[in-house]
Amino acid sequence: MRKHPDDSRDDGYDDGFDDGRARQRRGRRRFDDDEPHHLTRGRVPAASFEGPHPSGADAASPAGLDTPPPGTEWSTWEGSLHGPDPRPDWVRTEAGAVDTELGVVKTGKEADVFLVRRHLPGTGEVSMLAAKRYRDGGHRMFHRDAGYLEGRRVRRSREMRAMTRRTAYGKELIAGQWAAAEFDALGRLWRIGAETGLVRVPYPVQLLGTELMLEFIGDWQTGVAAPRLAQVRTDPAGYADLWRQMVDALSTLARAQVAHGDLSPYNTLVCGGRLVLIDLPQIVDVIANPRGAEFLDRDVRTVAAWFAARGVPPETIDVDGLAERLRAEAGLR
Repeated sequence: MRKHPDDSRDDGYDDGFDDGRARQRRGRRRFDDDEPHHLTRGRVPAASFEGPHPSGADAASPAGLDTPPPGTEWSTWEGSLHGPDPRPDWVRTEAGAVDTELGVVKTGKEADVFLVRRHLPGTGEVSMLAAKRYRDGGHRMFHRDAGYLEGRRVRRSREMRAMTRRTAYGKELIAGQWAAAEFDALGRLWRIGAETGLVRVPYPVQLLGTELMLEFIGDWQTGVAAPRLAQVRTDPAGYADLWRQMVDALSTLARAQVAHGDLSPYNTLVCGGRLVLIDLPQIVDVIANPRGAEFLDRDVRTVAAWFAARGVPPETIDVDGLAERLRAEAGLR
């Protein structure tokens, strides 16, 4: 099994960060700043079913197998919405691929995240995915959704009324909106990042109902997620570089006329010295949402306060100047 294809260890950050591998194994990284309940998950097991397929059938096709190999399920790639092109070469699209659920990465108020290993039996072709599953209407706690949903509209008035009244049906519709909004936002930002290098997000592999499967950001050999920005310790030059990356990401979002909506050091990862934005279901269209400028400003002030507390000079951060610039880039002036 391999490491994450983008995980670089020669970028000058690992020696400065106080987040080495031994420390990573003592704690588990979470995907956002909810209050999660972590469940135990073990080391990623060695690849199963290497060599000939148990049935003797061609590993590239499920033909000849009535059921997937023990402990696995058929890949849900077929029948799902797929991420943007050009698709990374690690994405497994073969009909004979199988999924093995390895455990819980985190649980939160609105969704749970699971680690899934998707591989093609009889080969070394593997991808590691984070399966984000939004909860059903009876358990979901979308306590912050009202402001974020302003500016999002559905075509049928009955559906809009159900969402407004938070009926059971309306909550299901809202869950679908959260999942679809995050899938669309990740696809859009991933394409922008691939073209410009100014923002990085997990590649959105697929969407099926309210389950979103994403690129797992972390060590593909151990299953340990990349550290949150809040857990990173580095020197002044390292913080300055991370702040520069944050400004680039904020500017990229503003020019796309969106705000993260809930940006913080707890839903930003650092992988190979690069910031990775995660947890985007509440992404805000700053033009359509009447509170768009407010969400944009709040994102800036939240992350700026964290960097200021770690010694990045006020003149470098310039919160008011940055907020004004982002509003202009978003066309809010």
